[in-house]
Amino acid sequence: MRDIRVRGDRLCESLLSLAQIGATPKGGVCRLALTDLDKQGRQWVIDKALALGLTVTTDQIGNTFMRRPGSNPKLAPIMTGSHIDTQPTGGKYDGNYGVLAGLEVIETLNDYQIKTEAPIEVVFWTNEEGSRFTPVMMGSGVFSGAVTLDHAYAAKDTEGKNVKEELLRIGFLGKGKPGDHPCGAYFEAHIEQGPVLEKKNTVIGVVPAVMGLRWFDCTVHGFEAHAGPTPMDIRKDALQNALGIMQYVVEIANQHGPHGRGTVGMVQVFPNSRNVIPGQVQFSIDIRHPDSATLDLMTSKLKEYIAQVAAEKSITIDLKEVSYFPPCNFDPKCIETIRAAAQDLGYSHMDVVSGAGHDAIYMKRLAPSGMIFIPCKDGVSHNEIEDAKSEHLEAGANVLLHSILAFAGHHQ
Repeated sequence: MRDIRVRGDRLCESLLSLAQIGATPKGGVCRLALTDLDKQGRQWVIDKALALGLTVTTDQIGNTFMRRPGSNPKLAPIMTGSHIDTQPTGGKYDGNYGVLAGLEVIETLNDYQIKTEAPIEVVFWTNEEGSRFTPVMMGSGVFSGAVTLDHAYAAKDTEGKNVKEELLRIGFLGKGKPGDHPCGAYFEAHIEQGPVLEKKNTVIGVVPAVMGLRWFDCTVHGFEAHAGPTPMDIRKDALQNALGIMQYVVEIANQHGPHGRGTVGMVQVFPNSRNVIPGQVQFSIDIRHPDSATLDLMTSKLKEYIAQVAAEKSITIDLKEVSYFPPCNFDPKCIETIRAAAQDLGYSHMDVVSGAGHDAIYMKRLAPSGMIFIPCKDGVSHNEIEDAKSEHLEAGANVLLHSILAFAGHHQ
């Protein structure tokens, strides 16, 4: 079975074909969840699945499952997949690779006339990116029970359109109850979305864990005053106090390297006038770490520092946690299976902790799960210039193929 390999040229052709739906002038893809372009992309994938002889079903949140039967229908399917919705300035490979690599695995099994004991399913999840509707990873979140169907349905975009209406409009408001669907194991192939594999000149990333994250909204309240007449020593400058907190966010991450992360990505200054001392600053805080205790420690340090600043400067600082994903550790057997497949196939490999969220985080709650990373050029993702080498795309799909076979059982 070691000699069975996917066709990399066919996989790359599929990726380029799907990328034409919502193609952008800079070579990327804009295919937001539940838009007309998403509908076209979904139908393109479904048509490909039907041509491979797969049975297609869709659940009430629009997750779509494409099944190849096994010789023992009583066994839960071995699942693989990802998403096909993109960022507004997204690339060709984020999510799309995991779905089309799964279909390439199916086509390879058909080519070699290999029967598996357990069924195999390829899935694309609804609204993973969260660029049009929140929360992110919505489809897999509802499927796993972490997000209620009603909460997901009620989510609205900037135009006031909600998820349920848009699912109905594009014809993907399915009948299946999310989660009422067994899963024997779940594998997800993905570009790394970071620079580690490329810098280490390594082909396969074995993902033991995904970083936990905490998102906060922080508001620093100062006092507006004229920039000229107001002496420096009596100012309550919200921006200057906010900058100290922002710098401390980065300092916390550096204190807990190499996996600590700290980011301030959004800042709003009020009244945002050239000659007025800022009276209020709102900004986002994103802290991440793969170890739960360390993430909690980073959070405690942040809160203590903010309390200290508020007391010393006699100002009010509000800190509100808006999202929390605990660190996710994948199944040891899945991890070892991926590692063994890479080794047997002759690919260089290393462990890589994921700094980004993926649908596999939610699937881990339901079944043994694991992730396979491949390099992306310069570590760039969520960008129209996102790119990956054809040989790496092929390698990741081969590791996916042999990992699935290890769990599904097989005979020719």
